[in-house]
Amino acid sequence: MKLFHAAFSIAILNSFALAVSAAEADPVVQVVGGQIKGRLTAGGGATFKGIPYAQPPLGDLRWRDPAPVKPWTGVRDADAFGSRCTQESPGSNKQGPQGSEDCLYLNVWTPEWPARSPKPVMVWIFGGSNTGGTAAAEVLDGTSLSRRGVVLVTLDFRLGVFGFFAHPGLTAESPHHSSGNYGLLDQVAALKWVHDNIAKLGGDPGNVTLFGQSSGGIDTSYLVASPLSKGLIHRAIQESGPPFRPTDSLAQTESLGVKFAESLKAPAADAVKFLRSLSGPELQKAAVAKIGNGAVPLMRPLIDGYLLPKNGALIYRDGQDLPIPVIVGNNLFEQTRNYKPDVMKRWLKDNFGSLALKAENFYGYANDGTGKPDPVFGSAATQIRADVRDRCPAIAEGIWRSSHGHTTYEYMFDPPIAGEPATRHEAEIPFVFGNLLPSGRLGGPFTDADKKISADIQTYWTNFARTGNPHSKGLTEWPKFTAATRSYLEYTIHDGPVARENLRRNICDLYIEALKETIPANTAGDYPE
Repeated sequence: MKLFHAAFSIAILNSFALAVSAAEADPVVQVVGGQIKGRLTAGGGATFKGIPYAQPPLGDLRWRDPAPVKPWTGVRDADAFGSRCTQESPGSNKQGPQGSEDCLYLNVWTPEWPARSPKPVMVWIFGGSNTGGTAAAEVLDGTSLSRRGVVLVTLDFRLGVFGFFAHPGLTAESPHHSSGNYGLLDQVAALKWVHDNIAKLGGDPGNVTLFGQSSGGIDTSYLVASPLSKGLIHRAIQESGPPFRPTDSLAQTESLGVKFAESLKAPAADAVKFLRSLSGPELQKAAVAKIGNGAVPLMRPLIDGYLLPKNGALIYRDGQDLPIPVIVGNNLFEQTRNYKPDVMKRWLKDNFGSLALKAENFYGYANDGTGKPDPVFGSAATQIRADVRDRCPAIAEGIWRSSHGHTTYEYMFDPPIAGEPATRHEAEIPFVFGNLLPSGRLGGPFTDADKKISADIQTYWTNFARTGNPHSKGLTEWPKFTAATRSYLEYTIHDGPVARENLRRNICDLYIEALKETIPANTAGDYPE
């Protein structure tokens, strides 16, 4: 009997040692394509970086739907980000193209390894006008956010001429009879990868929140409006990115594609083959050169009849978006650059149509006025930038969604990035990710008050990902948006989150009335640069 107990004890100890060893070893996981090896993190979680979610869109795969991953042999190291997608140097084209077309990779942070239970999943889409950006930016590190009990996924996707180029030849070869939304199709492919694989990394494929900022927020709004996203997205957060932007038709974008091909002397009979024969840097340089003279538009999503059946705003108006909980919002200021009154009056005409004179009166441009500043919302140009591009569209979206019974929350974010006099576009990103960095474009000397704001917003965001309701004990109650109250949560600088109602109601009512003519005319959205 003693021998039996001794043997049993040894077996238990060996099992425990194996369990400890497994917990201490870098994790190896089987995903579509093969095995990947991640890295354990100091907080008890794990990271997996540079995971392919589609084949590299090279050669004949350029301007096609993302193709399934090809299997690999052995164990693939998942310890480094993949390449950013081909683009210009951030903020300047003087350095020329950088990145690679071989860029369809994603990254995963999980809060515990091995996972004891499935965690809600958050998938981030970065901003950058769909022409630049990368998931590898330091401010987008997922460690802090994932530690709040979510599995975080970030990804890269095709940009600019590689991601949003349409041409009749591409449409003809497409099984969907469409072309142009390749960057969005990449995002859908990544969501499908998450659906099929994230359980092996500790995530719950039945609880996925898509969130993004600026063009990433707009892309998020379009995917919530797309029939291709059904079953892949269960909640969404649109940061400064409602679905109110100029959205060309497939025919319009194809005609621009033809002009671009002609400018490169592509043979009319086989323009697509010629364009695919060009190197990535060569094509990128040509696209950047032609944008200025109208040969191609600023590359953006389009109404392709497949991913996006019609103007995204109209999909929300008609209640055809996914009936999932959504957070929409923007920053107090989005841009503080001032423009001459004649420029702003032209833009008001584009966005308010026959109601433009009333808008001129509101902003102080009527009767040769030079603009009326607001003590809270800034100069007239600053007000317009946020009101017409982000704030009022978010309210219109909230009214439409709530009228169809779709749960919606709204916010406004006031705090500036450290060291700056006022908040601006992108200001919330370091707070959302908990990366209050000491330096850099979104860094600076953040204070303890900033850390409290960041902790609160991370809790709201991850609560929402977990349950569809951002509130929890200890936080200011965040009421749902309704058409009657237009409730929203304001992240103030000194007083923390404050629940308010009727944000900019007068001008937003005028904007919403104008949408009856501006959306069908396809004029709402762009801001003068």
